[in-house]
Amino acid sequence: MTEGAFFQDLAMLMAVAGLVAIAFDRLKWPKVLGYIFAGILLSKYTWGGSFLADEASVQTIGQLGIVMLMFSMGLGFSTSELKTIKGVVLPVALIDVVLMTWVGYTVGTRVFGWGTVPSLFLGAAICDSATTLLAKIIGELRWNDRPFVKFVMGTSVCEDILCVGMIALITGVANGRGMSLGGVGASMGGLAVFFMVTLVVGFAIVPRLLKSVAKRGDDEALLLTALGFCFLVSYIAWKFEFSLALGAFLMGVIGSTSDVRYRLTRLAGPLKSMFAAVFFVSIGLLVNPAECLRHWPAILLLSGVVLGGKFLNCTFGALLCGQSVKTAVQLGLGLAQIGEFAFMVALLYAVITHDSSTPMYQIVVAVSILTTLLNPVLLKLSEPFGEWVERKTPGKIKAALKGYREAIERYSESSKATPAAHDMRSAITILAVFFVLAFAAAICCSLLADRSWRAGFIEAHKQFIFALVFNLFMVAILSPMVKTAHSLGDALAEVVVGRGKSEAHWQSALRHAVRLFALVAVVLLWFAQMTMTNVNLVPPDPKIKISLTIILLVALVFGWRFFHRSFAAASRRIKEAMAADEHLRHERPDLPENPFVLTVPAELIHRVSVPETSPAIGATIAGLNIRAKTGANIVRVVRAGKLHRNPGPGWVFAPNDLVIAYGDQLQIAALKDLLGVVSDF
Repeated sequence: MTEGAFFQDLAMLMAVAGLVAIAFDRLKWPKVLGYIFAGILLSKYTWGGSFLADEASVQTIGQLGIVMLMFSMGLGFSTSELKTIKGVVLPVALIDVVLMTWVGYTVGTRVFGWGTVPSLFLGAAICDSATTLLAKIIGELRWNDRPFVKFVMGTSVCEDILCVGMIALITGVANGRGMSLGGVGASMGGLAVFFMVTLVVGFAIVPRLLKSVAKRGDDEALLLTALGFCFLVSYIAWKFEFSLALGAFLMGVIGSTSDVRYRLTRLAGPLKSMFAAVFFVSIGLLVNPAECLRHWPAILLLSGVVLGGKFLNCTFGALLCGQSVKTAVQLGLGLAQIGEFAFMVALLYAVITHDSSTPMYQIVVAVSILTTLLNPVLLKLSEPFGEWVERKTPGKIKAALKGYREAIERYSESSKATPAAHDMRSAITILAVFFVLAFAAAICCSLLADRSWRAGFIEAHKQFIFALVFNLFMVAILSPMVKTAHSLGDALAEVVVGRGKSEAHWQSALRHAVRLFALVAVVLLWFAQMTMTNVNLVPPDPKIKISLTIILLVALVFGWRFFHRSFAAASRRIKEAMAADEHLRHERPDLPENPFVLTVPAELIHRVSVPETSPAIGATIAGLNIRAKTGANIVRVVRAGKLHRNPGPGWVFAPNDLVIAYGDQLQIAALKDLLGVVSDF
């Protein structure tokens, strides 16, 4: 790819994307659809020759769009929100992925007459909803404050995670290894390790560093620091054969726990818009209209299967998790589409099998385009259709669902762990994190010790250097692991022996024995993990072994307190990061209720006081048609010192109401005019 070709393609794409954005903004249509149509018009398949000098370069640029979209979506992620919705999004995602994979396999074998391998790939291609597409459309619709959106985005993210293991499974089948549970387990285990290590290390380091950079008031330094971490984690994810999008999303989640999340959202916005446009244009470039017309019956059939199957699966899953009929229907309609994951699976099939007889790629791409076109329409219809279904649901079924929902809530309350059981679970989780970190350190040090280094000193002593690094890390985590083992022993003794006003001698002895058992078990596991790694990592030279032993003993004796304080500080920072949402909501009550997706930047939130002479007094939000006339969203109203969250369409304005709304300057100016306030813009 030459420089001239690159800039020619970039100029063409930016010009077309700009024109499409203007046209679709005037038409009030989602710009995503325009970008895809633009890609189809520029494609070599449409005119017999491409307007672009190198379409491969466009695909590379499009990957940047995925990274920026997922990073921005991660910035709007809420750890506290995930805690409240995990009981819904995880089961719904699992039900949808499993059933859609089975449905796709059945359609491939029974309807299309394909073999086992292409049918499995077809099932994997239609099991995951497009997270980046949903993020883009919801952002354009300004629906981030809708109650069901958190379930839609949370389920989509969980499906992305589950589909990583699905790729490992079908890849093993395509390569002739069959349904290898070991291969799938290794892939999912690697994914879990990557998740845990990235989040733990990131929570301990990144928010504090971003806050320190932000204090200088330099937006450029802040953005470059965040993007540097983003692309680093994305590269590491790609290096370990995970997706770039996964690494970018995790880095966004980490960035969302800092105090500068709103500044980062604002600064990353232009870059996200630019590269996301290129990404969706690159999707359109893949479409071959002639092939799509040739296989239109299969495309229409599979599109119906995707729309109907995912709608039924997600709606049923949401009802099973105790959601209302309206929310379940909205969730099902929001997830009734497929996107970028389908492209990846179809392309993977073509690369691995070299099968040109099965029209897998064009069918999957066409189905994805068609469901993408319908998704904004389905999202807009989800609210009135959900209300209609809820109204038409028979009273007996409503009563049964209400009783079922209340039973789930009672079970949730009754199944809460006792303080001792909660402490035991927390201690086990912390110890598991330490062992996972040690496992990751062993893998990294082993890989670094096996590679070739240009520097002469490092190449000559690489085994000793990386063995020393690993063993120092193991010594460093021993102190906090021993303290956690003490906590585990106390909690375990509380569960086994119980607590009473007085204890018999045997009870006291049993309590001490349980504590000692927990401590010895943790230390033995630590020693076993360290020994097994050193067998392969430490060079056989006795002098090196003696040197390592002396260094580690000195570090253990003199660094015990230092390591303990360091990990205590890191643990404190992780807890602060996990509780960042609660702290932020306490400090900023004017923020939208649901910050899970595409959190609104602070500069878009405004306060407008309703004057006593306002023509809006006595009118409702729906009666004034505020959203349609101004484009602004009212998220709070303060009346007589009392905060009213998410006022509905029936809210009646009164004199001196303090309206909290979000929108750009022109939208807020229009809102002020409607409320009888002189605009100061």
